[in-house]
Amino acid sequence: MSPDGTPAVVPLHAVGDDERMRTRHEEPMPVPRAAPIDRAGVRAVHPVVDRERARAAVADLLEALGQDVDSPHLADTPRRAADAFIELLTPEPFRATTFPNDEGYEDLVVVAGIPFHSLCEHHLLPFRGVAHVGYLPGDRLVGLSKLARVVEQVSRALQVQERMTQQIAEWIERELAPRGAGVLLEAEHLCMSLRGPRIVGSVTTTRSLTGLIRDDPRMRREFESRCGTRGTERVS
Repeated sequence: MSPDGTPAVVPLHAVGDDERMRTRHEEPMPVPRAAPIDRAGVRAVHPVVDRERARAAVADLLEALGQDVDSPHLADTPRRAADAFIELLTPEPFRATTFPNDEGYEDLVVVAGIPFHSLCEHHLLPFRGVAHVGYLPGDRLVGLSKLARVVEQVSRALQVQERMTQQIAEWIERELAPRGAGVLLEAEHLCMSLRGPRIVGSVTTTRSLTGLIRDDPRMRREFESRCGTRGTERVS
């Protein structure tokens, strides 16, 4: 946060392609996949992904959908699609960096506008938007980039926006024991934009508030004003 109280914005870094994925005839290699975080905020043991089986499954799906899998234009599509899903479902591990709050900082810390994308677990279509994450410090502070990292980590899974919102708030509670936490997500869901109602541009907003940010109306308004939200709200 800047000295004048303006919330900091920490963009997520771009994740490079895994060059090992680019060889079509490589041997299958187990790849860790994002596992759900339970209500206690503990990530389950990662299952492994069989890349060759995933490639074959994409080929079978294309054929079942009436596509010509022998076409030269689709020759490498199963591998590319399988590798894309593996990348989207594989989080980057990180360790939370926390510091003692020696100066006794008591005001809100807000990182606004963190971009994210995830996969809807119902349709396997993306939803993407921005996350606003804040907390009222207690005895510990956290490196600001780690708030962006946890958004990235929980997004790399088959998700629903409501659960993702709660998981981020639970991570803050577990790692920092703050006096309050606030998480607000705004996202467009392609399962609504490209199919079904085909509502292009609609934004869904979800929030999860704890402690004083939830219970103190003044603090809640302050958090939400720094987020500058819009859209259809779902409160968790």
